[in-house]
Amino acid sequence: MSRTIIHTDKAPPAIGTYSQGVRAGDTVYLSGQIPLDPATKELVSGGIEAEISRVFENLAAVAEAAGATLAQAVKVNIYLTDLANFAKVNEIMAQYFPQPYPARAAVGVAQLPRGARVEAECILYLG
Repeated sequence: MSRTIIHTDKAPPAIGTYSQGVRAGDTVYLSGQIPLDPATKELVSGGIEAEISRVFENLAAVAEAAGATLAQAVKVNIYLTDLANFAKVNEIMAQYFPQPYPARAAVGVAQLPRGARVEAECILYLG
């Protein structure tokens, strides 16, 4: 099975020892995205809604670089520093992922990189 590293300037560069995405056969693994603006490399302002939207925009950009869309997602993991934002994630996620929705987990965490309040990772199936 071939393994291809996915990279795009339309999403923030990795801030650690990882790739934005990796394609293995017909599966694409998108690394966790936090609400960093790809141009400034800084957290977006504008509240939790802007942060959640930026996370999904970043995931969509990496998916596009892999020749895919978020419609091909089979699994999404969401990490939140405040689970009170769970309903807002559901509302905004529905704008980026068509029905039927992928499998998903939402996990409350103590902290995220750079002080982010939300992070999401995703697995796409291209077959």
